[in-house]
Amino acid sequence: MTSQDLIGQRIKTIRRQRGLSQAQLAHPELSDSYVSLIESGKRTPTAAVLELLATKLDCSLTYLVNGVTADQMEELDFSLRYAALALENGEVAEARRRYAELLANDNIAGLVTLRQQAEYGYALATEACGELDEAIETLSRLRVADPPPTPERRVAIVLALCRCYRDRGQLFHAVEVAEDVLAGPERPVWTDGLVELGATLLGAYFVRGDLLRARQFSAELLAAAESLGSPRANVAACWNAAVVAQCTGHVEESLQLIDRALAVQSEYGEPRNLARLRIQAAALRLPHDPAEARDMLRRARRQLSETSASTVDFAWVTYYLAQAEYLLGNAATAAELAREATDALDDRTGAVRVETRLMLANALMAQGRGQEARKELALAEELLEKVPVRSATAAGGWMNVATAMERVDVEAGVAAYQRALACAGL
Repeated sequence: MTSQDLIGQRIKTIRRQRGLSQAQLAHPELSDSYVSLIESGKRTPTAAVLELLATKLDCSLTYLVNGVTADQMEELDFSLRYAALALENGEVAEARRRYAELLANDNIAGLVTLRQQAEYGYALATEACGELDEAIETLSRLRVADPPPTPERRVAIVLALCRCYRDRGQLFHAVEVAEDVLAGPERPVWTDGLVELGATLLGAYFVRGDLLRARQFSAELLAAAESLGSPRANVAACWNAAVVAQCTGHVEESLQLIDRALAVQSEYGEPRNLARLRIQAAALRLPHDPAEARDMLRRARRQLSETSASTVDFAWVTYYLAQAEYLLGNAATAAELAREATDALDDRTGAVRVETRLMLANALMAQGRGQEARKELALAEELLEKVPVRSATAAGGWMNVATAMERVDVEAGVAAYQRALACAGL
């Protein structure tokens, strides 16, 4: 039924409960034929007529429009706010449970805006719990919902979907959904939300190995953020452009961009992104100053525990901490941290888990535990088999496996080098 049909049915039901005829309900302001047309769904009453009918029927306008009473609406609003607060505070399992309860409530079925808001929150909480497949399913459904979400909400949905696809290793889909918004013939004027979506797309280009496109697009994003002049846009653009600059050999530019983003985020940003940005800043500094990077990572990890950070976020900060300890010569601590990061993930987060297993293998070898290291490398190889063959993720992963493997098994190391070359198209 349409919303118009449902409103007509509610008016008819309450009129009969009150023992009124159509003529009695209509008199004197309306005609009985007009009331009949409204009840049959053939006419859409104006806001003024709906308010008049609600008064005559002694019911709330909210109930006529949405099918819920004012008290029920207040309860739904309260539940939605509580779920959002739980997510913001990092209580991701609690947030997911509360959003699920909301979506199971029959009263929300006819409230399109509230229902879509609850579904979006549920998707974010599900992503934060590490259930990327379910988050992708929910976000994909929201993206093509009927009626469609507002333009601003649609950008937020596509951004989250792109991020989930990227973290899931499905880079083709990550690029496709973002470019559908950003690279179409009628791209909208840049906004904060679109710059953030562009930054997420930039990350997908980078992971996919399309460094030329990433470098070009990062310049476009930085210019867009500069023209907007907003803290939110500047952080998003500088953050991802810094990563691209580092990987294309522009180290000084990279550190300047990440420091600019960190300064702005520290003053204006929300805690989760501040912690994630600090992780990125530390990662860029790791090769040059592992001690400083370790301090930054420890701080970021504490901050993440107070936010809606995902298990992938925690895995990355723990992985980088392991790398810092390894570079500082603390192999045993590095192994403990790498194992902690690995155990927090499942096989669906292949790219992250490959890195954590490689880190663990290197830390074990540094302790002279070659057999254990060989086992971790074999598990990393199994995960790489599931990564798309022609991708930077696969090529880089096999190269790292080869570098580590040749220390414990020369023939296996050579085979891994060959796989890396094949993934790179050589």
